[in-house]
Amino acid sequence: MSSDPIYVTRPHLPELADVLPLLEQIWDSGLLTNNGPLLQRFESALSDYLGVAHISLVANATLGTTLAMEQAGITSGEVITTPFSFVATSHSIKRAGATPVFADIDPVTLNLDPASVVKQITPDTKAILAVHTFGRPCDVEGLKDVADSHGLKLLYDAAHAFGVRKDGRSILSYGDMSVLSFHATKVFNTFEGGAVISPDRETKEGVDRLTNFGFADTDSVEAIGLNAKMSEFNAAIGLAQLCKIDEVLAARARVAERYMRYLGDVPGLRCASPTGESGHNHYAFPILVGPDYPIDRDTLCERLEQHNIFARKYFYPLISDMAPYAQLPSAAPKSLPIARKVAAEVLCLPLYPDLDEATQDRIIAQVLAK
Repeated sequence: MSSDPIYVTRPHLPELADVLPLLEQIWDSGLLTNNGPLLQRFESALSDYLGVAHISLVANATLGTTLAMEQAGITSGEVITTPFSFVATSHSIKRAGATPVFADIDPVTLNLDPASVVKQITPDTKAILAVHTFGRPCDVEGLKDVADSHGLKLLYDAAHAFGVRKDGRSILSYGDMSVLSFHATKVFNTFEGGAVISPDRETKEGVDRLTNFGFADTDSVEAIGLNAKMSEFNAAIGLAQLCKIDEVLAARARVAERYMRYLGDVPGLRCASPTGESGHNHYAFPILVGPDYPIDRDTLCERLEQHNIFARKYFYPLISDMAPYAQLPSAAPKSLPIARKVAAEVLCLPLYPDLDEATQDRIIAQVLAK
């Protein structure tokens, strides 16, 4: 057994040569936070790169999602969301003051199913919070039809979806607001951070106020906000990362395509990564280990771990099975058959831009082993 552990992901670090001049600017200015010059540069650069006009940088995506909901007026009632996500999605709903209601997912995209959403709508429903799971776009048209026909807000947890496009248009431009994560494990990171994408200047200004304790100007507080500001240091990391992001995305695509070449036709496995779709960022390489595969998902995960390969069961357990949410009526297992099946089968294989072919071959060999 090799002594070198292989993890499902590892943070992509910027070149020190790209970071140091930016850090010197911080030290020279003495401005460490509070909408400093690097943060303003970073917002502008991201806006240009992503093709969206109104971005608010935040300390992390959990705070960003909470504030987006508050800005949209969703501080009570019910919000329909997916159980197949990281728990922060539902935590943000609760922190904003609303109650999550779980709907089932589509078996192909693993995203929230519009038909299942419709079944969960009640007079108390205020919004839909959908997730572009593993960076694959939701059925944005179907969800928009549901939201429009029932007078609901439509927000997107786009934590996985940096740089993703649909029909040539940024996936972040759909819905009432979207939220990105720049956590260290994401395709694009600022070590910690995130962003809220708003549809217009007025909404962005509202999010910016909430991000800074509710201050409208030096002397006026107009809302009960939080300290959700991104620092100048994190903005510097983001600016340095942005210089090389196209190379990072291309490298991730090569790793994903190689997995698909060797694992795409294995009986009993379904590669749920949309390799070949234009505009995808290859955030992860999830496989579904079905009953026709020689061993079950947990046994495969253990086999990999025995060879120092640490895959992850994203997303198992379902949020709806976790203690804070398991007693909700919508968490009943019979209501979420597809999500439960996927959660029992899913396994994300290691994927990061500097995963070399020899290391990837170690992973593939264990998946193909009889």
